[in-house]
Amino acid sequence: MTSTSEQPTAATGPFESVDDVVEALAAQGYIADRRLATTVFLLTRLEKPLLLEGPAGVGKTELAKMLAVATGRKFLRLQCYEGQDETKALYEWDYGKQLLYTQILREKIGQVVEDAPDIPTAVDRIGAQDSVFFSERFLAPRPLLEAIRSDEPVVLLIDEVDRADEALEAVLLETLGEFQISVPEVGTFAAKNAPYVILTSNNTRDLAAALKRRCLHLFLDYPTAERELDIVRSKNTGLPEAAARELVEVVRGLRELELRKAPSISETIDWARTLAVLGIDDLNSQILSDTVSVVVKYDKDVTKALNALPGLVDPNATIDDAHGHGHGHGHGHGHDGDHSHDAPTNGRSAGPVPAPDDEDGPDGRAVRAAKDEPGRHAGVYGAPGRDNQEAARTGSDKNPTNPRKVSSSQGDRSFGLGRKRAL
Repeated sequence: MTSTSEQPTAATGPFESVDDVVEALAAQGYIADRRLATTVFLLTRLEKPLLLEGPAGVGKTELAKMLAVATGRKFLRLQCYEGQDETKALYEWDYGKQLLYTQILREKIGQVVEDAPDIPTAVDRIGAQDSVFFSERFLAPRPLLEAIRSDEPVVLLIDEVDRADEALEAVLLETLGEFQISVPEVGTFAAKNAPYVILTSNNTRDLAAALKRRCLHLFLDYPTAERELDIVRSKNTGLPEAAARELVEVVRGLRELELRKAPSISETIDWARTLAVLGIDDLNSQILSDTVSVVVKYDKDVTKALNALPGLVDPNATIDDAHGHGHGHGHGHGHDGDHSHDAPTNGRSAGPVPAPDDEDGPDGRAVRAAKDEPGRHAGVYGAPGRDNQEAARTGSDKNPTNPRKVSSSQGDRSFGLGRKRAL
């Protein structure tokens, strides 16, 4: 007697090769590199979920959408957020529908219990019917359960899973590992057609190792300059080739700045379309500064971008010294200006100005030491020497060291001790 062990075979997917993946996605306007196309090919053949991690705006969500179009599958999306529970991801009971049915069937329920000899018997009879109200008829499926129960193949996108709580990750394990969902009141639903599952993460927190273990993994970063230029070309923005190439380089330069949010690929496309609408054929720092808000959305980021744009457009550009620091004037920052601080404009003394050849300026420690003299705080209330200073100012011959005597009656009046409260 011989035994043969079945070897697991890969499913037959919609793509014959990695090149087919590249061509199919390109036909939908999604330019994928070889590494990404290989991962998508494995997703379709191994039928394992794919976890895409990387910065926001690099095409993770768009990949799931275009994969659904390229394969002709139904597209389902679960958008994750903080505080989300399993009822919004898996399923929940339609309580409104259950209540409506109980009202409609009130008469029938009365007939079931009308001949019951006592309350326990009536309760038992009603309890025997509770499975009617907790059946698939009253089950409201959410994206995960809908993907599992679907009669047609689907692409399931679980978007920004890092925004959800860790408890939701535990709920996902059964779905991702076995493509099934257990409903205690009904049973276990297994997928008729294994869905293509794509999870995305912007790396706002680390995901559980158990979730990563069940998925193929790929870190999707910003594309190379050539690939990003191909993406801009594929969108038919209307911007000339030379200007589009230069714009891509400018965007890549902005991403190297320490911005709160770096420009995404979709924002690069929006910027190209904006410049095309304005009829721009040749880029310059002025027009880019006027439209930089298309790709930079925070005030401090805009300031950094405006300062960097002249150098990104023309590396040999020179910036006016008087306006090169973002505040439009110079107040002793070490650069030469057209205005002078020698003459006061408000009637106050301008103070001593260090000599031009004194690069180090006055010694701060020496200045502080010169001011460290006894009695310099005499004008402050409670400081030693204040009484002497006050006597000198008023010309009084009183000895400040002898305090004025206060009678006991004055003290009593001051603190209200001389008055007797009437009972």
